[in-house]
Amino acid sequence: MKRDDQQRITAIFSLWQQANPHPGSELHFATPFELLVAVILSAQSTDVGVNRVTRTLFAEANTPQGLLQLGEEGIIRHIRTLGLYHNKAKHLLAMSRLLLEQFAGEVPQQREVLQQLPGVGRKTANVVLNVAFGQATLAVDTHVFRVAHRLGLAAGKTPEAVEQELLRLIPAPFMAHAHHWLLLHGRHVCQARQPRCSLCPITAHCPQNPTAMNIKENQK
Repeated sequence: MKRDDQQRITAIFSLWQQANPHPGSELHFATPFELLVAVILSAQSTDVGVNRVTRTLFAEANTPQGLLQLGEEGIIRHIRTLGLYHNKAKHLLAMSRLLLEQFAGEVPQQREVLQQLPGVGRKTANVVLNVAFGQATLAVDTHVFRVAHRLGLAAGKTPEAVEQELLRLIPAPFMAHAHHWLLLHGRHVCQARQPRCSLCPITAHCPQNPTAMNIKENQK
């Protein structure tokens, strides 16, 4: 990586850090298991929608045993406003059963093991490891994928390819919160259809900003 690129990446993450030193998930949860359930439910659903259903779901059942006792119809009663709720209910039951049978009801702290659970892919596993256990993982959803491409941080065609590029580029001191800074920037500022460039704190370092690029060229 060129020195200019390293300085630009450091500047971007430094600005995000200054604006939001301790970013967190917008999903509501109190335990690693609740987070795992919420992330599974978040597929093709908004965090606001997930928080609405988990508020009542967790009040009735927030452990693997509790979800099994609630059963498929009981879970659906809480989550039917979410997309794919039938499949999600089945995944939650199968996941809870496997946790009890193989992991004493505890959420594993290894990506490969987490991905063996029904309904848990690489992105979900990375979110749980980062948010619940503080591991320096980087989950790539549509927001992170978009921001990484727009900022010229990654060119990968798949989420995993982008993840690997970002892991190589992002300086270690920023890794703990890198996922959230990228995600929140994409969700609230660098939106898909109408980017809110006038509110962007990193516009001076954005390749999509012709003014910023002209300044950079003139400084050479």
